[in-house]
Amino acid sequence: MEKLSYSTLEKLGYKGYLKKEAPERILQFGEGNFLRAFVDDFVDIANEKCDFNTKVLVVQPIGTGRADAVNQQDGLYTLYRRGFESGKAVNEKRINSALSRCLELKNGYGEFLQAAHNPDLRFVVSNTTEAGIVFEDDCRFDDTPPASYPAKLTRFLYERFTAFGTQKGKGLVILPCELIDFNGEELEKCVKQYIQLWNLEPAFTEWLDKENMFCSTLVDRIVTGYPAAEAEKLQAENGYIDEQLDTCEIFGLWVIEGPQSLKEELPFEKVGLPVLITDDHRPYKQRKVRILNGAHTSMSLAAYLAGQDIVRDCMEDQDIYNFTKNAIFDEIIPTLTLPKAELEEFANAVLERFKNPFIDHSLLSISLNSVSKWRARVLPTVKDYVLKTGQLPARLTFGFAALLAFYHAVRLQDGKLIALRDGQEYTVQDDAFVLEFFDAHKNDAPQDLVAAVCANTRMWGEDLNQLPGFAAEVTGYLETINKVGMQQALKQLG
Repeated sequence: MEKLSYSTLEKLGYKGYLKKEAPERILQFGEGNFLRAFVDDFVDIANEKCDFNTKVLVVQPIGTGRADAVNQQDGLYTLYRRGFESGKAVNEKRINSALSRCLELKNGYGEFLQAAHNPDLRFVVSNTTEAGIVFEDDCRFDDTPPASYPAKLTRFLYERFTAFGTQKGKGLVILPCELIDFNGEELEKCVKQYIQLWNLEPAFTEWLDKENMFCSTLVDRIVTGYPAAEAEKLQAENGYIDEQLDTCEIFGLWVIEGPQSLKEELPFEKVGLPVLITDDHRPYKQRKVRILNGAHTSMSLAAYLAGQDIVRDCMEDQDIYNFTKNAIFDEIIPTLTLPKAELEEFANAVLERFKNPFIDHSLLSISLNSVSKWRARVLPTVKDYVLKTGQLPARLTFGFAALLAFYHAVRLQDGKLIALRDGQEYTVQDDAFVLEFFDAHKNDAPQDLVAAVCANTRMWGEDLNQLPGFAAEVTGYLETINKVGMQQALKQLG
């Protein structure tokens, strides 16, 4: 078989949609699985459905990557979207033709800077990991290239300023996809730090402010990447070799904080793509964190102790499914500010995502650092629910008791907490001070353990004993779990 390329598809008589030529209107930092299954997927569909007429110029921002492999396939790759939708399993395949080429900066830095002179360029997207948006003061203007992503971007923007600084409308819309809060604001802050460090002229700062836009975004799609176990089978079915195969779930959401005028420039919503442009992305961030992540954190530890190992199987257990659904609809949604219909639609999509037959999402993987996750994802909901109703949310409170049961130690060994499920050891992974605390309290009676845990302000940022009735209710749930087991305790909760 030949490697995937335009000529290979022509030989195979491929009749599907392809966009071979278009202006490079997007500069993308990152050639990895996520952006190819997210932004580039949306671009390819928009090219087909509304003549978006855009190619993506990809930059490999670090020394090693897949630039050569991308170019050998003319930027083409096969994307499989897989999930559970409207009550049935879905497996969709699409050859993506959004990418034009991929630049490797070590040997192609001059070509990278030359791209700043392209009058058609309008957007910059990035996914350089959460650690990518950082200011490193040892980066220099004359580095080829500078090490940090914000330094590279600053250098690129300066090059564009020198080319188009006197023209209006040649600035860029910058759309970071890194998973940090207010990613657009943080990236702009780093860029301005480099302007100061490098002593660049005030006119550049003025142009940056007037002609460019840094948008904070929220991204949501599980990307499972290269399907190594299935690759040989898929290659045979397709009739070509594709070293850039990518897989993701059906669900996707991209929330962009920016002016409504962006809807004309990014017509994704017009063709039914899950891209929302809003003047405030925070309610959507809160919705994701509290419903999707909060449900994961509340359910996963209890489900593991009830004998489950992956999320999908939890949705087949009626007691766990009821717990999760009722926690979302009865306890989490009432604390949120978006319209109820939108919240319920998102919640139903979350439950379908949990059922995805193509993703084996490990409960032990979700359990990593559960203390800080509970503090960020669940505690705000508990407090808001109490303020709104005067009562504790039963399932979220039970989830806290399940956390204590999950962290019940046998011993601390090599910096890891060892615990037991049905006589079999499992490992609890968290910050060292958390593990040491639970090891020190492993012989406490339930009431004493709950009081000590709730009083640990380093864990929660406050003393949870001050939350009326919380410690007593957690103690009651923990005693029930210890007495009848997790599965039966969930059943009794209803």
